[in-house]
Amino acid sequence: MRKLLAGLAFAAMLASLQAVPAAAAGKKLIVGTPGIPPIFAATLPIVADKMGFFKKYGANVEVKPMESGTTAARALISGDVDIAMAPTPQVTAQASNAGVPYVAIYGLPHPDFLLASTDPKKATCKDVVGHSVGVDVIGGARAVALRIMLAPCGVKLDQVQQIALPSTATQQAMISGRLTYGVLHIDEIPVLEENGKPVTEVTSIRKASPKSHFILFTVRSDHMKTDREDYVRFVAGLIAAARFMHDPKNADKFAEIATVTGRTKAQAKSALKKLQAIDYWPTDSAGMDRKQIEGVIAAQVKTGNIKPGKTPVAYDKLVDTSIFKDAVALVDKTK
Repeated sequence: MRKLLAGLAFAAMLASLQAVPAAAAGKKLIVGTPGIPPIFAATLPIVADKMGFFKKYGANVEVKPMESGTTAARALISGDVDIAMAPTPQVTAQASNAGVPYVAIYGLPHPDFLLASTDPKKATCKDVVGHSVGVDVIGGARAVALRIMLAPCGVKLDQVQQIALPSTATQQAMISGRLTYGVLHIDEIPVLEENGKPVTEVTSIRKASPKSHFILFTVRSDHMKTDREDYVRFVAGLIAAARFMHDPKNADKFAEIATVTGRTKAQAKSALKKLQAIDYWPTDSAGMDRKQIEGVIAAQVKTGNIKPGKTPVAYDKLVDTSIFKDAVALVDKTK
């Protein structure tokens, strides 16, 4: 009897060990997300973390908010993070100019930036000339977006004064009247409106550059061989989170999690609906369309962000879609 009980106990112990998530044995991945508090785009990995999707697919992930996507990109190269949510224009420029060994494994293809004005009587591109405009970091994602949005109007970046501020500080400066113009995300508009500052759209990135691309989840090429399986599991968590967010019945739970961005639940639900309409967080593709990214590369050459004499990074060198393909297979297999 004792032998039987001992055997059962041993079997139970083995079963419990086998039940430990695969993440316990995998490498810990730190993903740098833009914004403190996080920008709305960063809710994708945050949902994957909070809802347990990373753990479900065996990924051991820490979501680390950083000042901006520019900061995250730098942290990836220095080794402080393993994955960075970085603005696509910056990634393509750095990969071209400095040979930075970026590899993109998933993307958010549709930028939602807009140039906003709190004065409806001063809401054209020409009105912005000579005025201050709130951006994130000089040379960062919002600054690049501003350059792109002004170009079709015939306005150059040096004709405005860029004011580098965290996104929340830009919003507060516009609410207080210290700034009339700012580069905003769609989810930031309700914040101003609820504080008595209706927003007029001067222009948007979608109007100015329909082929633009927003964010790439990037890793280092020298880590691809050793950490590839961990990246597959990470992207599987993102896919599961995106599918969760696309389901209307999960809107309330998403809104609760999204309050980490500083949005109220009502603001988060409103923004979710608007962003889902443009497939902001893709579920059926890796979000790294060749034409879009090559369009970004061409635009970076045209604007001089990829320096003369430098060879623009090739799409096939920068992008690895096989991670997404394997991640989808893992998610579908684990249903």
